[in-house]
Amino acid sequence: MASAEEDFPRGGTAKKSTDGKPVVHRGEVDNLFQSNEQAEAKTKRKGALKDDAKKLKKQKTGKEKSDGLALNAAAKCVEILHLKNLKEGMLMLGCVKDVADFEVTVSLPCGLQGFLNIRNISDSYTKLLSEQLDSADTEDIFSLPHLFSPGMVIRCVVAKLDVAKGGSLSIQLSVNPKLVNKALTSSSVKAGMILSGCVESVEDHGCIIDIGISGSKAFLSKAADKQNNLDELKVGQFLTCKVEEVKNEGRVVRLSVNPLTVAQACAKDEQGWNLTNLLPGLLVKATIKKVTKHGLILDFLSSFSGQVDFLHMEPEQASNYTEGTELYACVLYVEQSTRLVGLSLRIYLVQPEQRLNPTPSCGDRIGEVVKDCKMTTVHHMSGAMLELPDKMLAFVHRNHMKEMHKPTNENRVLAKPEHTCRILDFSPMEQIHFASLRWSVIERPFYRYHDLQAGQIVEGKVSVLLSHGMVVHLSDHIKGLVPRTHLSDILLKNPEKKYIEGMKVKCRVLSVDPATKKLYLTRKKALVETTLPLFLTFNDARPGSISQGYIVCIKSFGCIIRFYNNVKGLVPISELSSEPIISPEEVFYIGQVLKAKVLKCDPGKEKMVLSFKGAVEGGTEEAAKLQDDCEVGKQLEAKVLKKLVNGLEVSILPDDIRAILPTMHLSDHLSNCPLLWESLQEGDDISNLVCFSNNKQISLTKKPTVRWALEEGLVAKDFSEITVGMQLIGWVKNIMSYGVFVEFPYGLVGLAPKSAMTDKFVSDTAAAFQLGQTVIAKVTNLDEEKRRFLVTLKISEVIPRDGDAQTRLINGLQERRALNEVLAMKDNCDLRQQLTALCVGQTLKLTVDTVNDDGAIFKSHDLVSATVLANKYHVTGVSLTEGQKVTAVILHVDILSASVHVSILPKLVEKKKSLIEGSKHRATVQYIDKDFAVVSLDNTAKLTVIQTRSHMNEVLLSASEKLKAGMSLAVEVTEPSCQELQGLPLVSWQRAAPKRQRTTSDNQQDSKGHCFGETLEGKVRTVKPVSIQVTLEDGSTGSVHVSEVMEVAEVCQGSFPTSSVKVGSVVTARVIGGREAVSNRFLPFSHPKFTYTIPELTLIPSKVDKSSDFKPVGAKEKLSSYTVGEEITCFVSKFNPKRKLLEVTTDPRITGTVELLAMITDPKDASHPEKLYKLGQAIRATVVETNSKPHRFGLSLTGVHKLEEGSVALGMVTHIQPQGLMVKLPFGGKGYVAVTELADAYRSNPLDVYSTDQLLRCFLIACENDKWQLSLRPSRLNPQQAKLVKDPEVLSIDQLKEGQIIRGYVKSVGEQGVFIRLSQNITGRAQLQQSTKYFVSNHKVLSEHLPPNTLLTTKIFSIDREEGFVNLSLLPVDTGKPDILPESLRLPLRLIGEEKKKYDAAKKKRTLSESEQESQVPKKKKKTEKAKGDDNDSGVEVYFREEEDQEGEQEPKPDAAKPVTSSSAVPSRLQVAAGFSWDVGLNSLKPASAAQDGDSSDGEDQDGSSKPQKKSRHELDQEKKATEKALVKREVELMDPNLRPEDAAAFERLLLASPNSSLLWLQYMAHHLQATQIEQARAVAERALKTISFREEQEKLNVWVALLNLENMYGTQETLKKVFERALQFCEPMPVYQQLADIYAKSDKTKDAEGLYKTMVKRFRQNKAVWLSFGSFLLQQGQSDAAAALLQRALKSLPSKESVDVIAKFAQLEFRFGDVEKGRTMLDKVLTSYPKRTDLWSVFIDLMIKHGSQKEVRVLFDRVIHLSVSVKKIKFFFKRYLEYEKKHGTPQSIQAVKEKAMEFVEAKGTEAAN
Repeated sequence: MASAEEDFPRGGTAKKSTDGKPVVHRGEVDNLFQSNEQAEAKTKRKGALKDDAKKLKKQKTGKEKSDGLALNAAAKCVEILHLKNLKEGMLMLGCVKDVADFEVTVSLPCGLQGFLNIRNISDSYTKLLSEQLDSADTEDIFSLPHLFSPGMVIRCVVAKLDVAKGGSLSIQLSVNPKLVNKALTSSSVKAGMILSGCVESVEDHGCIIDIGISGSKAFLSKAADKQNNLDELKVGQFLTCKVEEVKNEGRVVRLSVNPLTVAQACAKDEQGWNLTNLLPGLLVKATIKKVTKHGLILDFLSSFSGQVDFLHMEPEQASNYTEGTELYACVLYVEQSTRLVGLSLRIYLVQPEQRLNPTPSCGDRIGEVVKDCKMTTVHHMSGAMLELPDKMLAFVHRNHMKEMHKPTNENRVLAKPEHTCRILDFSPMEQIHFASLRWSVIERPFYRYHDLQAGQIVEGKVSVLLSHGMVVHLSDHIKGLVPRTHLSDILLKNPEKKYIEGMKVKCRVLSVDPATKKLYLTRKKALVETTLPLFLTFNDARPGSISQGYIVCIKSFGCIIRFYNNVKGLVPISELSSEPIISPEEVFYIGQVLKAKVLKCDPGKEKMVLSFKGAVEGGTEEAAKLQDDCEVGKQLEAKVLKKLVNGLEVSILPDDIRAILPTMHLSDHLSNCPLLWESLQEGDDISNLVCFSNNKQISLTKKPTVRWALEEGLVAKDFSEITVGMQLIGWVKNIMSYGVFVEFPYGLVGLAPKSAMTDKFVSDTAAAFQLGQTVIAKVTNLDEEKRRFLVTLKISEVIPRDGDAQTRLINGLQERRALNEVLAMKDNCDLRQQLTALCVGQTLKLTVDTVNDDGAIFKSHDLVSATVLANKYHVTGVSLTEGQKVTAVILHVDILSASVHVSILPKLVEKKKSLIEGSKHRATVQYIDKDFAVVSLDNTAKLTVIQTRSHMNEVLLSASEKLKAGMSLAVEVTEPSCQELQGLPLVSWQRAAPKRQRTTSDNQQDSKGHCFGETLEGKVRTVKPVSIQVTLEDGSTGSVHVSEVMEVAEVCQGSFPTSSVKVGSVVTARVIGGREAVSNRFLPFSHPKFTYTIPELTLIPSKVDKSSDFKPVGAKEKLSSYTVGEEITCFVSKFNPKRKLLEVTTDPRITGTVELLAMITDPKDASHPEKLYKLGQAIRATVVETNSKPHRFGLSLTGVHKLEEGSVALGMVTHIQPQGLMVKLPFGGKGYVAVTELADAYRSNPLDVYSTDQLLRCFLIACENDKWQLSLRPSRLNPQQAKLVKDPEVLSIDQLKEGQIIRGYVKSVGEQGVFIRLSQNITGRAQLQQSTKYFVSNHKVLSEHLPPNTLLTTKIFSIDREEGFVNLSLLPVDTGKPDILPESLRLPLRLIGEEKKKYDAAKKKRTLSESEQESQVPKKKKKTEKAKGDDNDSGVEVYFREEEDQEGEQEPKPDAAKPVTSSSAVPSRLQVAAGFSWDVGLNSLKPASAAQDGDSSDGEDQDGSSKPQKKSRHELDQEKKATEKALVKREVELMDPNLRPEDAAAFERLLLASPNSSLLWLQYMAHHLQATQIEQARAVAERALKTISFREEQEKLNVWVALLNLENMYGTQETLKKVFERALQFCEPMPVYQQLADIYAKSDKTKDAEGLYKTMVKRFRQNKAVWLSFGSFLLQQGQSDAAAALLQRALKSLPSKESVDVIAKFAQLEFRFGDVEKGRTMLDKVLTSYPKRTDLWSVFIDLMIKHGSQKEVRVLFDRVIHLSVSVKKIKFFFKRYLEYEKKHGTPQSIQAVKEKAMEFVEAKGTEAAN
């Protein structure tokens, strides 16, 4: 239905096909990717035109019935084509805008833009590209600029709508004719049509054009198109052609490309256009149906409706457009799904020149911002037209009339009298500029690459990090690359740590190329922040000027330095430095930024010479002046010139030198810095300043700690002065995710990595430190080469100066006071002056004003305008009413907000008690003010101020770590009344135990801690396996260790003591120690009066009893009380899986360790030893070692605490060596197991079953030099369960006897013989002559077959007990085992005694007879000698292949001059004998059976004729014998009918007897050829073909082959062709083709052979042999890739059942002629899919034996014997395996095969046995 509607665009019902059935052609519709339109077009093409006409008439009625059926209804409102309306498959007319190497930018209608990829041109072009890429020959490639040019009009189709990264749509186009002309079929092509296509190939007489219509071949003739130069056309070139002629129902189409005829060709009704196949670019005759404000609606081709939007109306003709006017229009786009057809009336498209103007005539104005523009018209669905001041028109799209994501209000826009716009682009299709009214677009600093200049500072966002650099987006459409070397001043190893996606970065433009849209940026700080002039061109580089550049190349003669825009110059080696430099690459690095001074510059030649030396010397004068005036560390005064965002610009007095004082350098306390900055005004003087850096600019600091460091000289002036371990004062310069950068005086910067920032775990570095925070750092690492260093800020690793905290506190408070005084003076305000006079701790008389939930507000007579308030915490427990008089104490005075914070807590207001220096108190935090806190010393009513950080490097990560009001601290009074603190006490503090919140009575006595021996009551809070938490009466928490719950004597093994105590029960406990609250460290028991913050308690009744007096025992004393070997009770604390240790505890302070080997006795428990022991469980352990320094307490749970001879212990394998295993034993012991001690029955490869870290039970034999001899023999480990010992231990040489058979392992093989290990300390030797029955010239032969640890059976030959030598024999006669060397080595036997004499005699005899027979040829060699032929080419060559015996090659050849047979005086090229053929194999020539008998007689004759006369004493006997032989020979000749004749008469006689013997005919031909009688030989062949019976097909074929051979050698190409054609008529064609191909191949006519094979595979594509033959040929030529492609073709052509065999055969050919590895892979794949093809397995094995290594063959056999096929087949493979091993293997490998066979038989059971 769909296609019917599309083909006939009128309403109405669909017409059924004539026979009433739905039109479904299975073959066509089965193709899911073919459109229905095509399927039906084929069936209905004949009646299409008729039906078209009928349907057109019905159009009106259809519309009236239903709008749904109006297939091509006119649009209600004409609007331009929007991006959202685009769909894949939409056809459009486009204009080439820009051509790159791999992509064409195409301008589409209505300002849209698409991209044409190189892959979407045409199939032939894509194929050409891939072929060129594969062959790596890119000379013939025509890139896109050869095929397309800007302004070219093309028909294209929307191939894909991609979503780009930013979410915008990218239009991917295609001009592939298959897609553009998709709707056309061969039958729908009509003469006069205008089609687009691409050149498929360029031929001699024209071009074949791909028009994308299957079944149609289109040709563009040179003869017909003479005026157009077709020679310049290239494959892939896009053409718009006119169909001149259609032949054979559309199968052949003739085209022309004359621009005039193509331009004037108008689409007509009779050409059969419909909505399905309507193409853009067609010129149509149309009638105006309706004129609207926004465009026209036209009727064209008498049936279709289309629209013309206002952009495509010709402006001059606008007034002439009236309904009914006829005009020409061009199809612009076709959207089939909505039936929308867009047309254009623009003259340049209607009368096209095939090329538009891609750029405007008024010049390039893109990106220009134009003011005073007037809006002429608004098209509400499309946009508006603007008239620019120069009367030029521009179009504003509706989306650009408003800001993004804002509602549109066109009326408001239109009402504006004038507009400012930015010209966005020029659209060639409309020949108009597109503009935007968006302010976000207009205000952009740069809209195009043209707007950017080198040297400009830009800001952008990091888009992506690549291996070669970082992409930075400056705007949506502008992106630049920061090359890898420009990411930082130094080369970053891990740039991803510094840069993250979306991060804003500031860069400087290095170079910009608008044409290629390439923008390069730098992030090098030295370049971005430089104040020196920039060299943007060579003209800027005047001699003497200095600028910063970067090194791009380092050579032996100097450095090449680059600036901006490719401006670069050479710094010669003499100008690199004031000191001589030999190798610049050692001093400089690529990417390094340096100042350079121009010495010479030639802008014309673009050459420049610079100097680093000159720049330094020139720059040092100014720098020296600065440094003289302002030395680092010098105390200065300065005047504020200007307040900057992050600091102050000051002038150093008295010389007025400019300097910078950063805000963060105003104080050590960061909270004071912004306040001080606020208080300072321009013109103010600042004292106590110190210069910390005068590198580029003078930087000052007011930080007291940094000033002190500079005064004391505790600084490094240069990188060379820094040493590891040095402590420096610095400040945080930068915070990165991987650490913080710390800056020090003199401009030095070090990095504190994340791990070295603090002792705590840090996840977020920004939370740990603040920018500008003063820190103390210790240098940990130095990188001399890159001049970088690492520091640590850990409190545990840095040592602050004495009194550092107090000094900083005093400095901070003095700064606050000075600040307050400045603020009071500034405004001359009485209140502020009053507030400044107040201090912390002072009491005030106040009246309650209001009371609320947050606290109370008070009034004061003295401080009328100030706010006096107390928070909720500070009025706790006091009832207040309005107007009540109270006494309060000041906590904090805030001058800026004019508020005073007070407290009316009784304990703070009461009378203050005096303090003693050194006294310790508990303090409570009362108020927090940023870096400072106010605390009250309990029970003294005294207040003081402390810092919130006790150490300048302290890191407070969580809220719980920070000080809060109400928190308890432990303080010590340093100075009872400190002058600097306005009389407040100066204290040092540390955190106390967390105090329980009290709600009832706050004046209760605080817990002061507990003393040793104190008895307490408490309630059990939690019970854990190792400890119990008890809440004591005073609210503090105590801890009870598992060992302090019950008496040790009462603890049962395996019990859990803590489980006996229940949560909530009340217990009586006694303090036995304690812990620090912060570190949880156990405190020393140095003094019984010492108080603990977390008391350690005991519940043991004997200790709790008050009468019992027990003293504190230290950890050392307790540890020393244990003795080695003592058994004690301990408790499981934890298991350490990493070190595989069990930690146990015996006491709150003592933890012991149990190693894995002392924990278990069974190796099976090794994987999860922790399962054996639970936390808190009581266990009995033996003490192994105790040591207090270093602390070591080792225990054992196995009951053993040391290693003893004769005992069994668990060991762990650490190393596997040829001589045995190295084993780690418990308690630090080491041992080794010899190979002979591994088992009671030796096995081959004894060490294979062991691995490192394996646990074993070992028997300890003896210890020598702290190393144990071990045994793994079951007879040692379990003597009572031991079975019969096959290979008993040999403890001494006395146990051995001569003649004894004993087994052992090969230790080594040397010149002295084979050394065999018989036991741990006894090694025997078998001399070479006692090792093998073969004669071995070199011991290396043995060492190859006897690797170490080979198991051998030996016989003791003799024993030398004095020396301790054991001589062994390995000979088969002694051991009864096979020889150690395989027969396959073909080594000579070693003979002795009688055998040797016999052998010598036989040898002597043989040498005599050989010397006699020197000139004779052995009978069996005749075939070989004949086959070899001779160099004398006299006839047709007969090819014969047979493997020659190596011995035959060594035999002397018979003299060629002597007759080999009586009938051939000279061996010719055509030597025909029985079994020989005219082609490669013996298969094609099947001679008569009689010929085979001739072999022997021929041989006899040869033998007789070639024997020389034997030497004899009597000359008469000689002559007599010679005459007798001659007579015999003559008789044989006459008697034998098969002997080769010598003359024509003899041949004729024989042919009468055997007319059908091709062999005789061939011999007859050869006879003529020897006499070079070519014509006679041809005549014989012709006679033979007539004479031989037609039934003897093979005999006839032999003659044809001989004739082909003859013509190939002596004839011409024509004569050969004629013979070949005749042979094809009389014989089966396939063999004839094959024979000729072989003849060509042998005579090196590879081109002819290949051509013939190509014909064969087309003609006999179903014949497997042809494909194999061609494959064999290609592989022999070395064309492996061609053979692989041929295989794929073969698999497609041949039936699928043949596939496996074909692949297997090709694989065999690969083995023979190609790549063995490739062949192996092919067979492997086939057999993986068809594992039951045992025939292929056999073939594979044969090939691998021939071509593979022994290892590969064995692996293959092992695969085969595990196949799941019948037992019979597996037996066959076992048999082959055994044969192979007997031939190539060793006795051991033969035995291994037999064992595998036994295993198989046992597994298969009765089935195999039967």
